[in-house]
Amino acid sequence: MSFLRLSLVIAAKDLRSEFRTKEALNASLSFSVVILLLFSFAFDPTSAMTREISGGLLWLAFAFAGALILNRGFARELNNDCLDALLSSPVSAAALFLGKALASFVLLLLVEAVSLPVFGIFYNVRWSGRLGWLAAVVLLATWGITVVGTMFSALTVNLRLRELMLPALVYPMMIPALLSAMQLTTVLLAGEALAGDNLLWLRLLIGFDIIFTALSLALVETVLVG
Repeated sequence: MSFLRLSLVIAAKDLRSEFRTKEALNASLSFSVVILLLFSFAFDPTSAMTREISGGLLWLAFAFAGALILNRGFARELNNDCLDALLSSPVSAAALFLGKALASFVLLLLVEAVSLPVFGIFYNVRWSGRLGWLAAVVLLATWGITVVGTMFSALTVNLRLRELMLPALVYPMMIPALLSAMQLTTVLLAGEALAGDNLLWLRLLIGFDIIFTALSLALVETVLVG
């Protein structure tokens, strides 16, 4: 089987497993909505200051909620030594990583698809004609978060306190992607066009995705197998 097909098989397996129980999906979605609700209490949705930090509030909620999904990527394989069986199978570590990342990417997008309308209601967002650009930013930033999170999920899978260690390790690495997503989202929610310095943020986000995807695929075998 080809590399991509093996990755899709792993992704489909993880999605079937998650949709069967919906543990991480329900927890992440509930957490995201609760965080957005609490932010709406802490910041006046009608104030100009809140509109200036709206992108930051949105992506902080996504980052916090995403950790619940990313932590399950490799942890679900610990039962019955499934991870060891996968590593000893013909599936390469890179294909295994990419399949896990794709599954987490889909789950995160589902959480974001539900959270965005909730965010719009809480913060009285008027969705402008920039929805195409907003969708592109969401896809790029979510993939960046997913790649880094999946890599560190593999790194911490055998740690006893992985639920605590994963956020502590992964959030600092996400800073470039999160900063770019926050800046671009704030601009787009204000109905402005992406131009000038904002295009630099977009290029930073694209570069982040490319670099960390390549590094993760190259180093994941060392992380998992040693």
